[in-house]
Amino acid sequence: MKLFQFFILLTIYLQGAFAVKDYLFKKCAQSGFCNRNRHFAGEVSKNPDYVSKYSIDESTLNYIESNSTILGDIYKKVNDAKSVRLPFQINILKNNNIRLRVDEDRSQIEWNNKFLNKERFADAWKYAFRGEPVVSQNYKFNDLQNGKISVIYGDKDQYELEIFTQDFKVVVKYNGETQLVLNDRSFLNIEHFRKEDENEANLTPEESSFNSFHDDFQDSKDDSVPFGPESVALDVTFKGFKHVYGIPEHADSLSLKDTSESEPYRLYNVDIFEYETDSRLPMYGVIPFMVAHKVGVSAGIFWVNGADTYVDVKKDQESQDEQVLSSKTDSKTHWISENGILDVVIIIGETPTEVTQSYASLSGNVQLPQLFSLGYHQCRWNYNDEEDVLTITENMDKFEIPYDVIWLDVEYTDAKKYFTWKKELFPDPERMLNKLDETGRTLVAIIDPHLKTGYEVSKDVESKDLALLNKDGDIFKGHCWPGESVWIDTFNPKSYDYWTYLFRNSTGLAGDATNFHIWNDMNEPSIFSGPETSSPKDLVNYGGLEIRSDHNIYGLTFHEATYQALIDRYVNKRPFILTRAYYSGSQRSAAMWTGDNMSKWEYLKISLPMILTSNIAGMPFAGADVGGFFGNPSKELLTRWYQAAVFYPFFRAHAHIYSRRREPWIAGEPYTSYMRDAVKIRYSILPLIYTKFYESSKTGAPVINPLFYETPSNPKTFEIEDEFFLGGLLVKPVTDEGAESVEIYLSDEEIYYDYETFESLQGEGDHKVDAPLGKIPIFIKGGSITPRKDRYRRSSKLMKYDPYTLVIALDTNKSAKGSLYIDDGETFNYENGEFLYIDFSLQDGELQAAVKDGSLSVPNSIEKILIVGLESAPASVQVSQGSEWNADVIQKTNYAIIKTPGVDLSKDWSIKF
Repeated sequence: MKLFQFFILLTIYLQGAFAVKDYLFKKCAQSGFCNRNRHFAGEVSKNPDYVSKYSIDESTLNYIESNSTILGDIYKKVNDAKSVRLPFQINILKNNNIRLRVDEDRSQIEWNNKFLNKERFADAWKYAFRGEPVVSQNYKFNDLQNGKISVIYGDKDQYELEIFTQDFKVVVKYNGETQLVLNDRSFLNIEHFRKEDENEANLTPEESSFNSFHDDFQDSKDDSVPFGPESVALDVTFKGFKHVYGIPEHADSLSLKDTSESEPYRLYNVDIFEYETDSRLPMYGVIPFMVAHKVGVSAGIFWVNGADTYVDVKKDQESQDEQVLSSKTDSKTHWISENGILDVVIIIGETPTEVTQSYASLSGNVQLPQLFSLGYHQCRWNYNDEEDVLTITENMDKFEIPYDVIWLDVEYTDAKKYFTWKKELFPDPERMLNKLDETGRTLVAIIDPHLKTGYEVSKDVESKDLALLNKDGDIFKGHCWPGESVWIDTFNPKSYDYWTYLFRNSTGLAGDATNFHIWNDMNEPSIFSGPETSSPKDLVNYGGLEIRSDHNIYGLTFHEATYQALIDRYVNKRPFILTRAYYSGSQRSAAMWTGDNMSKWEYLKISLPMILTSNIAGMPFAGADVGGFFGNPSKELLTRWYQAAVFYPFFRAHAHIYSRRREPWIAGEPYTSYMRDAVKIRYSILPLIYTKFYESSKTGAPVINPLFYETPSNPKTFEIEDEFFLGGLLVKPVTDEGAESVEIYLSDEEIYYDYETFESLQGEGDHKVDAPLGKIPIFIKGGSITPRKDRYRRSSKLMKYDPYTLVIALDTNKSAKGSLYIDDGETFNYENGEFLYIDFSLQDGELQAAVKDGSLSVPNSIEKILIVGLESAPASVQVSQGSEWNADVIQKTNYAIIKTPGVDLSKDWSIKF
């Protein structure tokens, strides 16, 4: 057994030494359900006279107007003698969303397996949604006429839903134009239950040639497939949309590629070492949400399914639909899941931001994080011992590099047994945590779902029936870092109580320290001895459910169990959890990062569209390992990575155990200074970042925006993925080796100001900008107000009472606006009104500050206001807040400074020029 473990681990390390072994992961042709549905689609496409086998029995239709519901039965015609009943439900939801659910009636099926639930898994939404969806009140059902049901909805009756009963199809119109069609190409395919010996007689003609119960993939040969083929598939056509986005996680472009001649995008949580760029291979997380955009309208599809899923994208250059006015290009997508029910939400809005926010209204907004978690995180696999941890902190202070969090990877444990410490290296964890706390620092430690067999925790999980089971009902045992392990089943509600018990205070884990948070890794789940380095699909979890049905949800349940444990541990502290595996809804309790990247320029480059995609898909707390996890970055690459990463919502440096040390001071000058300057920019703009997170937590909007979210009417922005906005800051990181300049695209005619010099740039189009190694191309958009804190402190916690600086960048009309959010940075007291949300606006020579929400008295002041774009300034200005007084103004070359205006931030105030 030890020899076996050695070779398993050796294989993993070798993967890290060379490159991803793509043969470990299924291609569509090797995946039975994907291959069958691609074949089905091909058979349908080449038959111009094909008539769908799916139709609604009109006699079953039932309208429940009080609950915006249409019920009925779809029947799949198998042959002249057999049809399959597929109950369906359509709801008109709040925010003008449409939800379609189609199940299979299995009530008459004889099922002798008492271990497994025979029904299709229909509860993915309970994990993906933040609660029961709210139905709309603005709709009107029209009577069935000529085989079509029509629903008019929206506050201005701007939407129309059409449901065709024969040759089942769903059409959604907005402002009279067809925007999206379900089953446009008749690819709807629900593989009904059948036994393995039931062949041609129980299949449609298009199905007859792929009655395969098993994958053509070596590592899946032992899959028992107890239910046989039961996939669900549907085509979704975005009419007149050339560009579609989303469906993370993939190391691919922002605008998704046509997959007609390649592999489809696969959505399946796996541990993929040194993933390739420009790839449709699966990765660690899954959010089955796609956004389409064109000038004037955006659309979204939320495919609520937790099983292995493939998505094909076809860009049709010539739309034949005369009702489509805005474009002659369609994006035709094909969604294929291994099992479960068909559960789809359709979202239409004027802008892509509206579509993302509408999705978030269902799935939930990002949790408001503790402020420390938005600072700089220092990590590697592994920091060796307590002395090593504290020496890192000393060196950060010595080189005046602010940082907030130091991390411990798996080597801190005793023989990789979670909830233990290697005592010879970390003799007193609580002492170490208290020492870190003296300068406001936090420790994050890794805890994974695999539990080494034979110690207290794994024995408890086994004895309390909290472990994942194999297909025979026995406890599943596989291999991961500790060797033979069991996996906690966090689908089981009772597992939460036990997990909370493990994290309780006054234990050897962290004592009573409150500056201790958690990293949940390997929770896809990663199983070195499993197919595709993950779980066999016929493992069984709580409720008699195969993990085949909810595989992509497992990681979410695991980090949510950790979140609840920390909520109970700290009572009134917001937990910080980083998760590698995630699903729709994970944003409610965790941050994510893009996993095991490499120290190469192309991985720096691909990090930008990956993180932007995560923001589009409602999970904005996203980052990538700075410097690359595998390998040794050059000093130039490391510097450029820091300069880009200070604008990632999640900012962490991380490295492999065999990578050389690369903390910022190791590179030497001038690189150390360049990296230090970049990190200081991060800390300076923490008020802006915190404000954007607060706004995201309330509205669901991204924290960082692709250009087309900022200027959705400019088609030239629709494929730009190497620039983005953070508030009013336009950032174009340098991602090319040896570059001394960049081409930055301005998407409108507004004035933009260099972040450091305030020199102006204007005019829609490309502009060449100097960017030597010490320079980050950052521009402040005219019309924005950016809050900052400019004093150096060692950590964000030590900045708490520092004064603010406002940077006001005037637009072409000499106006500007912005906002600032303030709370205590760590507790849930903001939910009781203990916060301030302040709007700033400058217009007609007067700057006004208005407290829009909250009631918190703060000791912070504004130490200065920089006004950029003011041609001339008076010697003083009049400040008004109850009484009036004057403040001095200093005129500089490109800006003016109002010194110490002396206002109370918790009350309204104004300044007149």
